[in-house]
Amino acid sequence: MFDRDKWQEIFSTIKKNKLRTFLTGFSVAWGIFMLIILLGSGKGLQNGVSKEFDSSATNTIWVWSGQTSLPYKGMKPGRNIQLENKDYDEVKTSVKGIDKSSSRYNIWGNNILSYKKQNGSFNIRNVYPDYADIEKLVIVKGRFINHPDIEHYRKATTISTQVEDALFKGEDPIGKYINVNGVPFKVVGIFTDDDSRDDNMRTIYLPISTAQRVFSGDNRINTIAITVGDASVTESKEIEKEVRTKLATLHKFDPEDPRAIFIWNSLEEFQKFMRLFAGIQSFIWIIGFGTIVAGIVGVSNIMMIVVKDRTKEIGIRKAMGATPFSIVSLILQEAVLITSFAGYIGLVMGVVVLETVGKNIESKFFSQPSVDLQVAVYALVLLVFCGALAGFIPARRAAAIKPIEALRDE
Repeated sequence: MFDRDKWQEIFSTIKKNKLRTFLTGFSVAWGIFMLIILLGSGKGLQNGVSKEFDSSATNTIWVWSGQTSLPYKGMKPGRNIQLENKDYDEVKTSVKGIDKSSSRYNIWGNNILSYKKQNGSFNIRNVYPDYADIEKLVIVKGRFINHPDIEHYRKATTISTQVEDALFKGEDPIGKYINVNGVPFKVVGIFTDDDSRDDNMRTIYLPISTAQRVFSGDNRINTIAITVGDASVTESKEIEKEVRTKLATLHKFDPEDPRAIFIWNSLEEFQKFMRLFAGIQSFIWIIGFGTIVAGIVGVSNIMMIVVKDRTKEIGIRKAMGATPFSIVSLILQEAVLITSFAGYIGLVMGVVVLETVGKNIESKFFSQPSVDLQVAVYALVLLVFCGALAGFIPARRAAAIKPIEALRDE
């Protein structure tokens, strides 16, 4: 039941000690403010790094060729390993657990694309159809290169929206032919990339079989990319080991040679980052909670002073029949009021800072700092609990005061 007199008394006490109340509330508000800022910053860091992984599937294993660094079966180190079509075919057909797969053949140098009077230098990547899923390309018009393009050596290409803007100047490119290093290719689709990286967006894709034949690539490839579906990190490591062993057999190098081929397991790296961020979030909660506790200790000390200053008054109350519960509830309500109000102000200020300043901070490893509603609710519950805890010891001391000793207090 609402006790108007009790609340009037609480507000009267706070009003008489404005500076003391302000300083106490400020310590609590600062604690929750810093907790929100730290949690939001941790989320922003996580978003930034996750955005880097979003540019391609997070369950991908990438393979690049290298140079042997260990002797093997009488062969000296220093041999260059050149991946070929047969390597990709063997990996795709013999290694279990593969979901999507593609090899990639790059055409290096100054690649000139032209259409009518427009021309420019762009990247050319020659791949299989699954590569669109591996790189998470978004087809905005037409289609990506397909298996008939590969099988029939079609001169087809899928271009980025940036290439479209540079060459076609508003004209619909689908069905038109562009010159790729002097060779005409038909535009069959247009794509965009979620992360809009300049390197990806200045790119066109060709069927790898066509590019190898037209641009003298023979059977060479530069990269093998495979996805492992919903495999765990342990399972993906087994698949990675199988790939390395298979290529070691084909190219006759030591499977333990770290430089013969290079493999990057994005699932393993992604999980490492997720564990790291979980640790960061836990550390932030510890630091934030410590800051809040420091403020709560201040509240508790202030309430101890309040009890000491009101010893005689409390003694008179008890002499007139006040119960220990009424004394305890009075002190607890004052402590909860101060911590809850100050904490709410700190919470709101933290959210405002994240929404205004934080939203304008965008970098490679930091993006959109925020704190979700659930965390805010947890923080408020924590505040109320800590407020009650801060007032409990002073309240118990107040309830233990004996009327006769209180009336003797000077």
